Amino acid sequence: MIIYKDIITGDEILSDSYDIKEVDGAVYEADCKKITIGNDNIDIGANPSAEEADEGLEEGQTQVIDVVHSFRLNETQFDKKSYLSHLKTYMKKVKEAMKNNGSSDDEVKEFEKSAAGYAKKIVGGFKDYEFLIGESMDPDGMVILLNYREDGVTPYVTVWKHGLTEMKV
Repeated sequence: MIIYKDIITGDEILSDSYDIKEVDGAVYEADCKKITIGNDNIDIGANPSAEEADEGLEEGQTQVIDVVHSFRLNETQFDKKSYLSHLKTYMKKVKEAMKNNGSSDDEVKEFEKSAAGYAKKIVGGFKDYEFLIGESMDPDGMVILLNYREDGVTPYVTVWKHGLTEMKV
C-alpha cells in the first residue's frame, strides 16, 4: 500500500486503497464514502424486536466521511481571498520542495502551469468546497478540498498531486 503524505507537513493525506484519479496533471481526486462510527454494537445473533428496528443512527453514532476520519483531517474555513493567499504561499513552498527533491526545471514549470489552471477551476466553484487540513493542523500545509459529485451524494476529496510524497507500507 502507498500512503500519500503532505510534502510540507508530513501529514498522511490519502492512500492508494481509495480509487484515485489524476485530473488535469495537477490534482488527484478520490471518491469517498460516508461511514457510521461510534457506539460499537456486538451482534450476538439474536433477532431484534420490532421496537428495535433500524431507525438510522443510534445514540452515540455519527456519520463521517471515510477519508476524513481515516487520516484525521480537520475542517477549516476560508473565504475566497484568504484561500487564494494561502494557495499562493503553498505553491511557492511546493515549488521549493520539488527543487530540493531533484525535480527538473521542466517538471517545476509543468507543475506551475497545471496548478494555475486548476486553481481557476477551484475559484469558479469556490462555494461548493469544504476545506480540510492535515492532522498536525499546520496552516502552511496542504488544504484538501472536499466536494460532492454531480449526484449530490458521493463525496470526493481533491489533493495537489505535486504536494505529496509517497511512503510504501
